[in-house]
Amino acid sequence: MPEDWTSWLESRARVRQLRGFQRTDTSRGLLMDLASNDYLGLSRHPEVQQAVTEAVGTYGAGATASRVATGTLGIHRELEQALSTYSGREKALVFSSGYMANLGLLQALGGPGSLFILDAHAHASLIDGARLSGAQVRMAGHNDPEVIQRLLRENFQEQTPRPRVAVVVESIYSLLGDAAPLARIAELCAEYNALLVIDEAHSLAATERGSAVCAAGLSSATHVLVTATLSKALGAQGGAVLFGGPNAGALREHLVNTSRSFLFDTALAPASAGAALKALELATSHRLNNLARNTDLVYETLSGNSGLRGLIEPGAGAVHSVRMPSADAAMRVTAALREKGIAVACFRPPSVPDGISRIRITAHAHHQPEELVTALQTVARTITEEPV
Repeated sequence: MPEDWTSWLESRARVRQLRGFQRTDTSRGLLMDLASNDYLGLSRHPEVQQAVTEAVGTYGAGATASRVATGTLGIHRELEQALSTYSGREKALVFSSGYMANLGLLQALGGPGSLFILDAHAHASLIDGARLSGAQVRMAGHNDPEVIQRLLRENFQEQTPRPRVAVVVESIYSLLGDAAPLARIAELCAEYNALLVIDEAHSLAATERGSAVCAAGLSSATHVLVTATLSKALGAQGGAVLFGGPNAGALREHLVNTSRSFLFDTALAPASAGAALKALELATSHRLNNLARNTDLVYETLSGNSGLRGLIEPGAGAVHSVRMPSADAAMRVTAALREKGIAVACFRPPSVPDGISRIRITAHAHHQPEELVTALQTVARTITEEPV
């Protein structure tokens, strides 16, 4: 490797080490899972695994081409119809990942005449999509409708306002697990003739009624666009954009013809499509109720520990987090829990927008309350006993 590149790589590694930003690709293995996004425990469900086998047997290992070449398979159409039905939306378009869905949607909506207003805690895929789109990008304070209203009004009052405006939020944010005030933001967007893009990565098949957008009464709203991932509550792989209202078909066609991460990416693998399709069938109210029960149990058990008082950040969805005094402390606790057979997620800068490191605890529908409480007591004891 050329010397300039070698020295650059070495300098980047030193900076990561000094700042505590070094990461590694880790495996959960056979640990008690309080870390993954497999909220409903469907990734290893026998019926989902059987659906994978059947999809591979029917369609092969891969789609072998982009959707607009020869890559669209019957199972893609089935999955899109099932996603529309489950979410209460009119149309759906499936991508190879949730990241690609966010990237492709914002790129297709962007350009010199567009303005995107992003929540300060928006996922990296939304930030990247906005930056790549060519649109003007403004950041709004986290979950602050008043700032969103001000930015919408400022554009409206400009001498030459941007004619196409979209507000971009998440239904439930991945870091703090808090929920966006979707109904209020949708109201503001309607008032200022703006689109509202909602990333339902952490709420589709994981919240009340199976969709935060549906629960907010927005499933038929034309000015609301929804993205989702198939790799969290559905335990598979892939992403989707969901369209509602009478313009759903026109919006879908626009993406089919202009979204680069749809046009130039090989279509979602049949195995993942088959897994997601079956998982949608299994994402029943019974499983959602079990997830809600365990989510409450996580918060009650952790907040009941006197040593964690004031450190628990309750989530609106399945994720709660514990504030840690430093990145080093968060990493030490995570490592100690792995030694005790428990996997938790460690979030530290630069992944956390407010710079506060956290241990993130995720509830799952398939855990029995007794085993969950035992694991949580170990988590609480480890956090309070580890030197910080």
